[in-house]
Amino acid sequence: MRTENQIKSKINEMTLQRRSLETRLAPLSEDDPGRPALASQLARLDDMIIMLEWVLNEPVGKYHA
Repeated sequence: MRTENQIKSKINEMTLQRRSLETRLAPLSEDDPGRPALASQLARLDDMIIMLEWVLNEPVGKYHA
């Protein structure tokens, strides 16, 4: 199990990666052959960041009553 600081560090690292991908993606035209791969990487990175944020802010209580 990772500590809270490790998770926050990983979120920061992934956020920097996301900014880098966004910078690389911005100048590409819609029909550029490299665009789908970068967009896919960006979507996966966003999903991983959301999951780590969920771990930090884990809901309290029961899902099923």
